[in-house]
Amino acid sequence: MGRRTPLHDLHVALGARMVDFGGWDMPVHYGSQIEEHHAVRRGAGLFDVSHMCVVDLLGEGVRAFLRRLLANDVARLKMPGKALYSCMLNERGGVIDDLIVYFRAEDAFRLVVNAGTRDKDLAWIRGQARAAGARLEVLERSDLAMIAVQGPKARELLAAQLPMAERAATLALEPFFARDVARDPGGAAALAGVGADAGVADATRQDGWYVARTGYTGEDGFEVILPAGQAAGLWRALNAAGAASCGLGARDTLRLEAGMNLYGNDMDESRHPLESGLAWTVAFDPPERDFVGRAPLDAARAAGAGAKLVGLLLEDRGVLRGHQRVVVPGVGEGEVTSGTFSPTLERSIGFARVPRATGGEVQVDIRGKLLRARVVKLPFVRQGRILVDL
Repeated sequence: MGRRTPLHDLHVALGARMVDFGGWDMPVHYGSQIEEHHAVRRGAGLFDVSHMCVVDLLGEGVRAFLRRLLANDVARLKMPGKALYSCMLNERGGVIDDLIVYFRAEDAFRLVVNAGTRDKDLAWIRGQARAAGARLEVLERSDLAMIAVQGPKARELLAAQLPMAERAATLALEPFFARDVARDPGGAAALAGVGADAGVADATRQDGWYVARTGYTGEDGFEVILPAGQAAGLWRALNAAGAASCGLGARDTLRLEAGMNLYGNDMDESRHPLESGLAWTVAFDPPERDFVGRAPLDAARAAGAGAKLVGLLLEDRGVLRGHQRVVVPGVGEGEVTSGTFSPTLERSIGFARVPRATGGEVQVDIRGKLLRARVVKLPFVRQGRILVDL
């Protein structure tokens, strides 16, 4: 039996098909993956992302430590609540994990890392802190849950669950900002109609929510980090308001359409960000910032060779899947890293790592047949709009 999120029993009660995902029992769908996908593009959907690991880094010098630990530069985080997407690299420049870091205060930053890498990530972060002599607390917040509310109606549905005094400021968040949502001073339920589940300690019920305008679907929406005992209440309330329960299947098709990488497929410790479509997440300036993995990235950038990650739109009949061979006529070969049938485009799409000299047309080996595919600029879909020519 795998690890379970605080919402596990509710998923089962709602009829979810549960699967193993990175050692966690997670819902893959609640009946129809396609319907869940369309619900997010057209209305609003809910995702349990509590399997991801919330890590609070506390102490003097945490900003300096993160400037060394991460490839992106947290010096860019000047306003409390601002978030930054980054990779955490090994000494060879390979991607240990991709994550989001939030600036809460000069002595308090929050990371959200992937489920399948959480143990490895925690060990790496703590080891790097010891090696740097940093006097930090590295807290795994296993007492928290996280729910993503995504889609064009996500704002209005979440608004009804916020205290009236908190609604305007929360809904006014810019993308990649977050804020603490305070409880009302009277000690009643912090959010309209949402209390803690029975049996949760009073101290836990007094905790607030951390609401971020982020997501993994290409739609507007929010991710709510909240005490574990309050998660089922929020889920039920949003279901009642019209948000669809969505599983990992729809999450994968949505993120592929949105051009967003999946750790373990499109990047891993054997590949650096420059060959994983993530050069934009590496802050090379200022040149004196010596982050972990910088030297091999500087060398790769100077050489200008190697592979790149591109979007593929399959022209012939078939479905793109990970590990399929990509033939680049006159240049060489590559590999599909992620692929699926796109419900929005009604075409097969994918990502592929190919030689840097690859042009606009390639072939994909699907069951021994070379099928035509077109290289396209990512993303395929953003906020409900198809951005590629079909």
